[in-house]
Amino acid sequence: LQASDYPVVLSLENHCSPEQQEVMAEHLENILGEKLLTSTLGETVVTQLPSPEALKFKILIKNKKVGTIEEGMLRRGLDSHGETGDISDFENMSDDDETDEKSSPHPKSAPSKSTPSKRKRDYSPSSPPRKKAKKKKTKIALALSDLVIYTKSQKFMTFDYSLANQKCYENNSIGEVRARKFVKHSARAFVLHTSRFITRIYPKGTRATSSNYNPQEFWNVGCQMVALNFQTPGIQMELQNGKFLDNGGCGYVLKPEFLRNRNSTFTPYNVGRYSKPMSLSIRLISGHQLPPSNLSKSNKADPAVQIEIYGVPEDQTKKKSSVIKSNALSPRWDETFSFTIQVPELALIRFCVEDEISLVANEFLGQYTLPLMSLSKG
Repeated sequence: LQASDYPVVLSLENHCSPEQQEVMAEHLENILGEKLLTSTLGETVVTQLPSPEALKFKILIKNKKVGTIEEGMLRRGLDSHGETGDISDFENMSDDDETDEKSSPHPKSAPSKSTPSKRKRDYSPSSPPRKKAKKKKTKIALALSDLVIYTKSQKFMTFDYSLANQKCYENNSIGEVRARKFVKHSARAFVLHTSRFITRIYPKGTRATSSNYNPQEFWNVGCQMVALNFQTPGIQMELQNGKFLDNGGCGYVLKPEFLRNRNSTFTPYNVGRYSKPMSLSIRLISGHQLPPSNLSKSNKADPAVQIEIYGVPEDQTKKKSSVIKSNALSPRWDETFSFTIQVPELALIRFCVEDEISLVANEFLGQYTLPLMSLSKG
């Protein structure tokens, strides 16, 4: 809680026995003390989630939970030492689906062994992908289960199933491969789902080198937790850091109204009436003391600037300045670039400075990414 007053969610990837889960619960309570959220705010019957504002300075545990919040609250003050509950759900595994549970606990572990099936699948929201369903029971220590309040991990089945059965405090985690198919084939249902439920996207298990996917495509459909490998620098982490500049890096930014409204018809591919076109004119003047080039023989960079827009597919674009030869000290461009942005609320702008070593190779010198709506005029 040093960086921000807003709540921290500890998402546990739990491979422990019930006995060790009890040890975890004890440590969480002893170490986090008053900061740990162990009961609901106000009413016990939860019909909507509290705001981040209401949960300031709190730490929430995201884990599988036995039963409802209400049942857990009734057990408060009772000694549930040694008691466990079974979570029985259908383990719906397809050949091309990756899950947190299947991978080993360490994000840099060996790739998962599932091989993509060649069969064509229907990914419409009402008919789930054809999968091998088997009943799976997981034992959860009640002591740990009862520490889960507003962030109960719930296995995702289909959008229709969630709409009919899921409670507001149940959160889904969806792997990037499956989520990307939903973005492509069921974007409308995906947006409606994230307007109701906290949805987390996580990297596929085959990213053994801790590489990252582009988070923008999942922000475009309203996903609240788009998990990246923070240990891997690159454009994906630069977008992540840029996205949250809007609120001082506190980790929370308000989604646009069309991603919060449950009657929204917005999709990233068909922005329709949610388009608020903005004309953007950028005058690129000059650079000052850019880093020297590691790769050029003269050690003097030939700098060029690429201005990139990340947002809905229609807004994705790049424009590049001319190259200033052998001048990293004070390159001057005096060039103007014009863009029309359809959905400015979702757009990020990235300025990337590169040393053009050849027509096919560039060396990265520096970048700055920020939300388009945070750009100052003038």
